[in-house]
Amino acid sequence: MSLIIYKKKDYNKRRKVRIAYKTDRGRLYQTKAEDFFSSSKVKVLYGKVQLIFTSPPFILNRKKKYGNLTGEEYITWFAKFAHDFKKLLKKDGSIVIELGNGWEPGKPTMSTLALQALLKFLEEGKFHLCQQFICYNPARLPSPAQWVNVERIRVKDAFTHVWWISPNDRPKANNRRILKEYSKSMKHLLATGKYNSGKRPSEHHIGKESFNKDNKGAIPPNVLTLSNTKANDNYLAYCRINRFQPHPARMQNGLAEFFIKFLTTPRNLVFDPFGGSNTTGAMAEKLKRRWVSLEPVDDYVYSSVGRFKSS
Repeated sequence: MSLIIYKKKDYNKRRKVRIAYKTDRGRLYQTKAEDFFSSSKVKVLYGKVQLIFTSPPFILNRKKKYGNLTGEEYITWFAKFAHDFKKLLKKDGSIVIELGNGWEPGKPTMSTLALQALLKFLEEGKFHLCQQFICYNPARLPSPAQWVNVERIRVKDAFTHVWWISPNDRPKANNRRILKEYSKSMKHLLATGKYNSGKRPSEHHIGKESFNKDNKGAIPPNVLTLSNTKANDNYLAYCRINRFQPHPARMQNGLAEFFIKFLTTPRNLVFDPFGGSNTTGAMAEKLKRRWVSLEPVDDYVYSSVGRFKSS
């Protein structure tokens, strides 16, 4: 894999959209999403993107270093991207958005801002909601700390919502590309051919032939269990060596891998407008998809190079 990194001093500082680095299959633009969509560079992507996969700054009631918006302004800001995203997509393309949970300021009650933002986005783009997913992280630290650790009146918030959206009610997708390994009991069933078929309490009738066929794996559920605990992975090692500040809200590799496999095929184009540490681009590269990512923050841009140094 070839990797070309452009140094910051090579750019005209007045330019708001510039290539930070590129590979054989993709490129990362150092820019804000708003600036990219108002530039001429976006036009070459119209109608060519198979998957927009992203985790935008989470809706929170306080500011974080990675630049999240808060409250009602987030809903307005995020909804504006609906039309821009739609222009990029192929007719059978998809959008997958990871949204975290929010809490009311100073209260042990959850905010509905994330749901409001999603509904506004769907409405603005006239999108179909294909399916809801849950990304569960069993290793996530207890939060919100005040209500979970101090007052002990809530349990820890350990999952995010992942929403699969499309302008088409039958976008490109194939769950055969994401099959899971069979359980031990299923492997035993296939080996012995013994299964307790017949009518179930739900009144469904399960025929023996339904479960005796080897489909090379099990269809995964819409609850994805993914940890993000590799403290010594190549990305963080690269950050330490080069004294970069790692992105504080890094996406799990497995989350990007799952949806890229499910909703695209090799050489399809994957786009991430809120690149962060560029997990999306790195997994697209690994899976032989083309990709474009956007990220404005210097440290996050150049630390993400570490994901490609190990490819």
